[in-house]
Amino acid sequence: MSTPLVVQKYGGSSVGSIERIRNVAKRVARTARAGNRVVVVVSAMAGETNRLLGLIADLAPDAAHRESDVILASGEQVSCALMAIALHAEGLAARSFLGHQIRIETDDAHGRARIRSIDADNICRALDKGCVAVVAGFQGCDEHGNITTLGRGGSDTSAVAIAAATAADVCEIYTDVDGVYTTDPRIVPHARKLERISQEEMLELASLGAKVLQIRSVEFAKRYGVNLHVRSSFNENTLVSGIALDRDQAKITLASVPDRPGLAEKIFGPIAEHGIIVDMIIQNAGEDGHTDMTFTLPRAELARALPLMRTLGDEIGAAAVRDEASIVKVSVVGLGMRSHAGVAVRIFQILGSEGINIQMIATSEIKVSLVIDEKYAELAVRALHKELVEKESVE
Repeated sequence: MSTPLVVQKYGGSSVGSIERIRNVAKRVARTARAGNRVVVVVSAMAGETNRLLGLIADLAPDAAHRESDVILASGEQVSCALMAIALHAEGLAARSFLGHQIRIETDDAHGRARIRSIDADNICRALDKGCVAVVAGFQGCDEHGNITTLGRGGSDTSAVAIAAATAADVCEIYTDVDGVYTTDPRIVPHARKLERISQEEMLELASLGAKVLQIRSVEFAKRYGVNLHVRSSFNENTLVSGIALDRDQAKITLASVPDRPGLAEKIFGPIAEHGIIVDMIIQNAGEDGHTDMTFTLPRAELARALPLMRTLGDEIGAAAVRDEASIVKVSVVGLGMRSHAGVAVRIFQILGSEGINIQMIATSEIKVSLVIDEKYAELAVRALHKELVEKESVE
Protein backbone atom coordinates (compact mmCIF):
# COMPACT_ATOMS: atom_id res chain seq x y z
CA MET A 1 0.00 0.00 0.00
CA SER A 2 1.49 3.34 -1.08
CA THR A 3 2.06 6.19 1.37
CA PRO A 4 -0.85 8.68 1.24
CA LEU A 5 -0.10 11.96 -0.52
CA VAL A 6 -1.65 15.13 0.90
CA VAL A 7 -1.57 18.54 -0.82
CA GLN A 8 -2.15 21.42 1.58
CA LYS A 9 -2.69 24.99 0.44
CA TYR A 10 -2.30 27.93 2.82
CA GLY A 11 -3.65 31.36 1.94
CA GLY A 12 -2.18 34.77 2.67
CA SER A 13 -3.78 35.12 6.08
CA SER A 14 -2.38 31.72 7.11
CA VAL A 15 1.18 32.82 6.25
CA GLY A 16 0.71 36.50 7.08
CA SER A 17 3.48 36.71 9.66
CA ILE A 18 6.54 34.77 10.79
CA GLU A 19 4.59 33.43 13.79
CA ARG A 20 1.79 32.20 11.51
CA ILE A 21 4.31 30.57 9.18
CA ARG A 22 5.77 28.76 12.20
CA ASN A 23 2.27 27.57 13.17
CA VAL A 24 1.62 26.29 9.65
CA ALA A 25 4.97 24.49 9.69
CA LYS A 26 3.93 22.72 12.89
CA ARG A 27 0.66 21.63 11.26
CA VAL A 28 2.53 20.36 8.19
CA ALA A 29 4.98 18.53 10.45
CA ARG A 30 2.11 16.75 12.22
CA THR A 31 0.67 15.69 8.87
CA ALA A 32 4.05 14.38 7.68
CA ARG A 33 4.80 12.56 10.93
CA ALA A 34 1.41 10.87 10.73
CA GLY A 35 2.83 8.94 7.79
CA ASN A 36 1.89 11.12 4.82
CA ARG A 37 3.85 12.54 1.93
CA VAL A 38 3.10 16.26 1.85
CA VAL A 39 3.09 18.99 -0.78
CA VAL A 40 2.50 22.50 0.58
CA VAL A 41 1.27 25.29 -1.71
CA VAL A 42 1.47 28.83 -0.34
CA SER A 43 0.11 32.23 -1.27
CA ALA A 44 1.93 35.50 -0.70
CA MET A 45 1.84 36.88 2.84
CA ALA A 46 -1.37 38.79 3.57
CA GLY A 47 -1.31 42.25 1.97
CA GLU A 48 1.83 41.61 -0.06
CA THR A 49 0.14 41.33 -3.46
CA ASN A 50 -1.73 44.60 -2.85
CA ARG A 51 1.54 46.25 -1.78
CA LEU A 52 3.23 45.14 -5.00
CA LEU A 53 0.27 46.29 -7.08
CA GLY A 54 0.56 49.67 -5.38
CA LEU A 55 4.22 49.95 -6.32
CA ILE A 56 3.39 49.17 -9.94
CA ALA A 57 0.54 51.71 -9.99
CA ASP A 58 2.73 54.43 -8.47
CA LEU A 59 5.41 53.89 -11.08
CA ALA A 60 3.32 53.27 -14.18
CA PRO A 61 -0.44 52.50 -14.04
CA ASP A 62 -0.25 51.07 -17.57
CA ALA A 63 2.81 48.88 -16.95
CA ALA A 64 3.30 45.92 -19.27
CA HIS A 65 1.49 42.85 -17.95
CA ARG A 66 4.60 40.72 -18.44
CA GLU A 67 6.67 42.89 -16.09
CA SER A 68 3.81 43.13 -13.60
CA ASP A 69 3.71 39.34 -13.38
CA VAL A 70 7.45 39.22 -12.66
CA ILE A 71 6.86 41.57 -9.73
CA LEU A 72 3.68 39.94 -8.41
CA ALA A 73 5.15 36.43 -8.48
CA SER A 74 7.82 37.54 -6.00
CA GLY A 75 5.30 37.52 -3.16
CA GLU A 76 4.83 33.76 -3.38
CA GLN A 77 8.55 33.25 -3.87
CA VAL A 78 9.21 34.83 -0.46
CA SER A 79 6.52 32.89 1.42
CA CYS A 80 7.54 29.65 -0.29
CA ALA A 81 11.15 29.94 0.84
CA LEU A 82 10.17 31.08 4.34
CA MET A 83 7.91 28.04 4.69
CA ALA A 84 10.72 25.69 3.67
CA ILE A 85 13.00 27.34 6.24
CA ALA A 86 10.31 26.98 8.92
CA LEU A 87 9.94 23.30 8.10
CA HIS A 88 13.70 22.83 8.40
CA ALA A 89 13.42 24.37 11.86
CA GLU A 90 10.77 21.75 12.67
CA GLY A 91 13.25 19.04 11.80
CA LEU A 92 11.77 18.15 8.42
CA ALA A 93 13.55 17.90 5.09
CA ALA A 94 11.89 20.41 2.76
CA ARG A 95 12.54 21.97 -0.61
CA SER A 96 10.93 25.02 -2.19
CA PHE A 97 9.84 25.15 -5.83
CA LEU A 98 8.80 28.08 -8.01
CA GLY A 99 6.38 27.64 -10.88
CA HIS A 100 9.05 27.39 -13.56
CA GLN A 101 11.09 24.89 -11.51
CA ILE A 102 8.22 22.42 -11.45
CA ARG A 103 7.19 23.65 -14.81
CA ILE A 104 3.63 24.71 -14.37
CA GLU A 105 3.05 25.67 -17.98
CA THR A 106 0.32 28.20 -18.74
CA ASP A 107 -0.94 30.21 -21.68
CA ASP A 108 0.47 33.73 -22.11
CA ALA A 109 -2.52 35.67 -20.68
CA HIS A 110 -0.49 37.60 -18.10
CA GLY A 111 -2.42 38.34 -14.91
CA ARG A 112 -5.07 35.68 -15.59
CA ALA A 113 -3.17 32.78 -17.14
CA ARG A 114 -4.66 29.30 -17.38
CA ILE A 115 -2.68 26.17 -16.58
CA ARG A 116 -2.02 23.94 -19.58
CA SER A 117 0.14 21.25 -18.02
CA ILE A 118 2.24 20.39 -14.98
CA ASP A 119 5.44 18.33 -14.98
CA ALA A 120 5.33 16.82 -11.50
CA ASP A 121 8.65 14.93 -11.79
CA ASN A 122 10.63 17.33 -9.57
CA ILE A 123 7.94 17.22 -6.89
CA CYS A 124 7.81 13.42 -7.00
CA ARG A 125 11.60 13.15 -6.76
CA ALA A 126 11.60 15.40 -3.69
CA LEU A 127 8.84 13.34 -2.10
CA ASP A 128 10.71 10.11 -2.85
CA LYS A 129 13.70 11.51 -0.96
CA GLY A 130 11.52 12.14 2.10
CA CYS A 131 11.20 15.90 1.55
CA VAL A 132 8.15 18.08 1.96
CA ALA A 133 7.72 19.88 -1.37
CA VAL A 134 6.83 23.55 -0.85
CA VAL A 135 5.40 25.15 -3.99
CA ALA A 136 4.82 28.82 -4.76
CA GLY A 137 1.16 29.17 -5.71
CA PHE A 138 -0.37 31.67 -8.13
CA GLN A 139 2.44 31.43 -10.68
CA GLY A 140 3.62 29.48 -13.71
CA CYS A 141 5.40 30.16 -16.97
CA ASP A 142 4.39 30.21 -20.61
CA GLU A 143 5.97 28.16 -23.38
CA HIS A 144 8.71 30.78 -23.80
CA GLY A 145 9.66 30.73 -20.12
CA ASN A 146 8.00 34.05 -19.20
CA ILE A 147 6.63 34.20 -15.66
CA THR A 148 2.83 34.28 -15.55
CA THR A 149 0.30 34.65 -12.74
CA LEU A 150 -3.10 32.99 -12.44
CA GLY A 151 -5.23 35.85 -11.11
CA ARG A 152 -6.64 36.52 -7.66
CA GLY A 153 -7.05 33.30 -5.69
CA GLY A 154 -4.77 31.53 -8.14
CA SER A 155 -3.00 29.57 -5.42
CA ASP A 156 -6.18 27.52 -4.99
CA THR A 157 -5.92 26.51 -8.63
CA SER A 158 -2.20 25.78 -8.26
CA ALA A 159 -2.92 23.43 -5.36
CA VAL A 160 -5.74 21.54 -7.05
CA ALA A 161 -3.80 21.24 -10.32
CA ILE A 162 -0.76 19.88 -8.46
CA ALA A 163 -3.03 17.45 -6.61
CA ALA A 164 -4.36 16.24 -9.96
CA ALA A 165 -0.86 15.97 -11.50
CA THR A 166 0.49 13.97 -8.55
CA ALA A 167 -2.66 11.85 -8.05
CA ALA A 168 -2.86 13.09 -4.45
CA ASP A 169 -5.26 11.39 -2.07
CA VAL A 170 -6.65 14.73 -0.88
CA CYS A 171 -6.21 18.45 -1.44
CA GLU A 172 -6.82 20.53 1.67
CA ILE A 173 -7.47 24.26 1.26
CA TYR A 174 -6.79 26.29 4.41
CA THR A 175 -8.31 29.77 4.37
CA ASP A 176 -9.28 32.43 6.91
CA VAL A 177 -12.68 30.76 7.23
CA ASP A 178 -13.19 27.29 8.62
CA GLY A 179 -15.31 25.89 5.82
CA VAL A 180 -18.05 26.65 3.32
CA TYR A 181 -21.01 28.56 4.74
CA THR A 182 -24.60 28.99 3.60
CA THR A 183 -23.76 32.65 2.94
CA ASP A 184 -21.17 35.23 3.96
CA PRO A 185 -21.00 35.14 7.80
CA ARG A 186 -20.00 38.82 7.77
CA ILE A 187 -23.46 39.64 6.37
CA VAL A 188 -25.44 36.94 8.21
CA PRO A 189 -23.59 36.18 11.47
CA HIS A 190 -25.59 33.00 12.11
CA ALA A 191 -24.88 31.49 8.67
CA ARG A 192 -24.37 27.72 8.93
CA LYS A 193 -21.21 25.86 7.97
CA LEU A 194 -22.00 23.07 5.50
CA GLU A 195 -20.77 19.63 6.46
CA ARG A 196 -20.73 18.58 2.83
CA ILE A 197 -21.35 20.17 -0.56
CA SER A 198 -21.36 18.74 -4.07
CA GLN A 199 -18.74 19.83 -6.59
CA GLU A 200 -21.52 21.22 -8.79
CA GLU A 201 -22.85 23.40 -5.98
CA MET A 202 -19.37 24.56 -5.00
CA LEU A 203 -18.68 25.43 -8.63
CA GLU A 204 -21.82 27.56 -8.75
CA LEU A 205 -21.03 29.28 -5.45
CA ALA A 206 -17.48 30.04 -6.60
CA SER A 207 -18.69 31.38 -9.95
CA LEU A 208 -21.36 33.51 -8.31
CA GLY A 209 -19.14 35.45 -5.97
CA ALA A 210 -18.47 33.22 -2.95
CA LYS A 211 -14.83 33.87 -2.03
CA VAL A 212 -13.95 30.54 -0.38
CA LEU A 213 -12.38 29.04 -3.51
CA GLN A 214 -11.29 30.38 -6.87
CA ILE A 215 -13.66 29.05 -9.53
CA ARG A 216 -10.86 27.54 -11.63
CA SER A 217 -9.78 25.41 -8.68
CA VAL A 218 -13.28 23.95 -8.39
CA GLU A 219 -13.35 23.32 -12.15
CA PHE A 220 -10.03 21.46 -11.89
CA ALA A 221 -11.27 19.41 -8.94
CA LYS A 222 -14.42 18.42 -10.81
CA ARG A 223 -12.63 17.64 -14.07
CA TYR A 224 -9.87 15.52 -12.54
CA GLY A 225 -11.72 14.00 -9.60
CA VAL A 226 -9.63 15.70 -6.91
CA ASN A 227 -10.83 15.05 -3.36
CA LEU A 228 -11.12 18.65 -2.17
CA HIS A 229 -11.52 19.74 1.48
CA VAL A 230 -11.92 23.26 2.86
CA ARG A 231 -11.25 22.53 6.53
CA SER A 232 -14.49 20.61 6.62
CA SER A 233 -16.12 17.63 5.01
CA PHE A 234 -18.31 18.29 1.97
CA ASN A 235 -23.54 17.02 1.56
CA GLU A 236 -26.08 17.62 -0.76
CA ASN A 237 -29.05 16.87 1.47
CA THR A 238 -30.64 20.31 1.63
CA LEU A 239 -32.29 21.81 -1.41
CA VAL A 240 -30.77 25.28 -0.88
CA SER A 241 -27.07 25.03 -0.08
CA GLY A 242 -26.23 28.71 0.02
CA ILE A 243 -26.75 32.30 -1.02
CA ALA A 244 -23.92 33.93 -2.99
CA LEU A 245 -23.36 37.64 -3.51
CA ASP A 246 -21.27 39.03 -6.37
CA ARG A 247 -20.60 42.75 -6.11
CA ASP A 248 -18.31 42.79 -9.17
CA GLN A 249 -21.13 43.47 -11.62
CA ALA A 250 -22.09 46.05 -14.21
CA LYS A 251 -24.50 46.04 -17.12
CA ILE A 252 -24.78 47.55 -20.58
CA THR A 253 -27.97 47.94 -22.61
CA LEU A 254 -28.16 48.61 -26.33
CA ALA A 255 -31.66 50.07 -26.63
CA SER A 256 -34.06 49.78 -29.55
CA VAL A 257 -31.71 47.96 -31.94
CA PRO A 258 -33.13 46.82 -35.31
CA ASP A 259 -33.90 43.13 -34.74
CA ARG A 260 -32.35 41.02 -37.48
CA PRO A 261 -30.44 37.71 -37.81
CA GLY A 262 -26.83 37.86 -36.67
CA LEU A 263 -27.45 40.67 -34.18
CA ALA A 264 -26.06 38.75 -31.17
CA GLU A 265 -22.86 37.83 -33.03
CA LYS A 266 -22.46 41.43 -34.16
CA ILE A 267 -22.67 42.65 -30.55
CA PHE A 268 -20.75 39.96 -28.70
CA GLY A 269 -18.08 39.24 -31.31
CA PRO A 270 -16.07 42.41 -30.51
CA ILE A 271 -16.54 41.77 -26.78
CA ALA A 272 -15.05 38.28 -27.11
CA GLU A 273 -12.19 39.52 -29.30
CA HIS A 274 -11.17 41.91 -26.50
CA GLY A 275 -11.23 39.13 -23.89
CA ILE A 276 -14.16 40.64 -21.96
CA ILE A 277 -16.26 38.08 -20.12
CA VAL A 278 -20.04 38.38 -20.45
CA ASP A 279 -22.27 36.79 -17.83
CA MET A 280 -26.05 37.21 -18.09
CA ILE A 281 -27.75 38.21 -21.36
CA ILE A 282 -31.36 39.28 -21.85
CA GLN A 283 -33.01 40.26 -25.13
CA ASN A 284 -36.40 41.99 -25.12
CA ALA A 285 -37.92 41.98 -28.59
CA GLY A 286 -40.65 44.53 -29.34
CA GLU A 287 -43.45 44.38 -31.88
CA ASP A 288 -41.97 47.23 -33.92
CA GLY A 289 -39.02 45.20 -35.23
CA HIS A 290 -36.64 46.54 -32.60
CA THR A 291 -35.12 44.91 -29.52
CA ASP A 292 -33.21 45.80 -26.38
CA MET A 293 -30.06 43.77 -25.67
CA THR A 294 -28.80 43.84 -22.07
CA PHE A 295 -25.80 41.98 -20.66
CA THR A 296 -23.77 41.94 -17.48
CA LEU A 297 -19.97 41.91 -17.19
CA PRO A 298 -17.31 42.39 -14.50
CA ARG A 299 -17.42 45.96 -13.21
CA ALA A 300 -13.72 46.43 -13.90
CA GLU A 301 -14.33 45.70 -17.61
CA LEU A 302 -17.02 48.36 -18.03
CA ALA A 303 -14.57 51.11 -19.00
CA ARG A 304 -13.13 48.90 -21.76
CA ALA A 305 -16.47 47.63 -23.03
CA LEU A 306 -18.34 50.93 -23.22
CA PRO A 307 -16.36 52.53 -26.09
CA LEU A 308 -16.76 49.31 -28.09
CA MET A 309 -20.52 49.26 -27.54
CA ARG A 310 -20.96 52.96 -28.29
CA THR A 311 -19.14 52.59 -31.59
CA LEU A 312 -21.13 49.46 -32.37
CA GLY A 313 -24.38 51.11 -31.31
CA ASP A 314 -23.84 53.82 -33.93
CA GLU A 315 -23.09 51.19 -36.58
CA ILE A 316 -26.18 49.06 -35.93
CA GLY A 317 -28.59 51.91 -35.27
CA ALA A 318 -29.18 51.58 -31.54
CA ALA A 319 -31.29 54.38 -30.08
CA ALA A 320 -29.04 54.54 -27.02
CA VAL A 321 -26.26 52.73 -25.16
CA ARG A 322 -26.82 52.76 -21.40
CA ASP A 323 -24.57 51.50 -18.63
CA GLU A 324 -24.99 50.91 -14.92
CA ALA A 325 -22.35 49.95 -12.37
CA SER A 326 -24.44 50.09 -9.18
CA ILE A 327 -25.80 46.54 -9.42
CA VAL A 328 -25.03 43.22 -7.79
CA LYS A 329 -25.88 39.60 -8.50
CA VAL A 330 -27.49 37.49 -5.77
CA SER A 331 -27.71 33.75 -6.39
CA VAL A 332 -29.57 30.97 -4.63
CA VAL A 333 -27.70 27.68 -5.10
CA GLY A 334 -28.86 24.12 -4.48
CA LEU A 335 -29.16 20.78 -6.25
CA GLY A 336 -32.36 20.26 -8.24
CA MET A 337 -33.50 23.87 -8.12
CA ARG A 338 -35.17 23.73 -11.52
CA SER A 339 -37.02 20.49 -10.77
CA HIS A 340 -38.52 21.83 -7.50
CA ALA A 341 -41.71 23.66 -8.44
CA GLY A 342 -42.25 26.95 -6.71
CA VAL A 343 -38.69 27.70 -5.56
CA ALA A 344 -38.23 30.59 -8.01
CA VAL A 345 -41.66 31.99 -7.12
CA ARG A 346 -40.76 31.85 -3.44
CA ILE A 347 -37.53 33.75 -4.16
CA PHE A 348 -39.47 36.43 -6.03
CA GLN A 349 -41.99 36.70 -3.18
CA ILE A 350 -39.24 37.12 -0.59
CA LEU A 351 -37.56 39.93 -2.51
CA GLY A 352 -40.88 41.53 -3.38
CA SER A 353 -41.90 41.64 0.27
CA GLU A 354 -38.71 43.59 0.97
CA GLY A 355 -39.42 46.05 -1.83
CA ILE A 356 -36.49 44.83 -3.92
CA ASN A 357 -36.92 45.09 -7.68
CA ILE A 358 -35.41 42.34 -9.84
CA GLN A 359 -33.70 43.64 -12.98
CA MET A 360 -32.50 40.37 -14.56
CA ILE A 361 -33.03 36.65 -13.90
CA ALA A 362 -31.05 33.57 -14.97
CA THR A 363 -31.64 29.96 -13.93
CA SER A 364 -29.90 26.61 -14.20
CA GLU A 365 -30.42 23.16 -12.72
CA ILE A 366 -28.80 24.24 -9.45
CA LYS A 367 -29.14 28.02 -9.21
CA VAL A 368 -31.35 31.07 -9.60
CA SER A 369 -29.40 34.30 -10.13
CA LEU A 370 -30.90 37.76 -9.84
CA VAL A 371 -29.53 41.20 -10.68
CA ILE A 372 -30.69 43.88 -8.24
CA ASP A 373 -29.72 47.39 -7.18
CA GLU A 374 -26.49 47.45 -5.18
CA LYS A 375 -28.08 49.25 -2.22
CA TYR A 376 -30.27 46.20 -1.54
CA ALA A 377 -27.43 43.65 -1.64
CA GLU A 378 -27.14 42.76 2.04
CA LEU A 379 -30.87 43.06 2.68
CA ALA A 380 -31.52 40.54 -0.11
CA VAL A 381 -28.92 38.09 1.20
CA ARG A 382 -30.30 38.26 4.75
CA ALA A 383 -33.92 37.87 3.64
CA LEU A 384 -33.22 34.93 1.31
CA HIS A 385 -31.01 33.22 3.88
CA LYS A 386 -33.64 33.58 6.60
CA GLU A 387 -36.47 32.18 4.49
CA LEU A 388 -34.68 29.57 2.38
CA VAL A 389 -31.87 28.32 4.62
CA GLU A 390 -32.70 28.99 8.25
CA LYS A 391 -36.39 28.04 8.09
CA GLU A 392 -35.68 25.04 5.85
CA SER A 393 -33.08 23.68 8.28
CA VAL A 394 -35.59 24.00 11.15
CA GLU A 395 -38.36 22.33 9.17
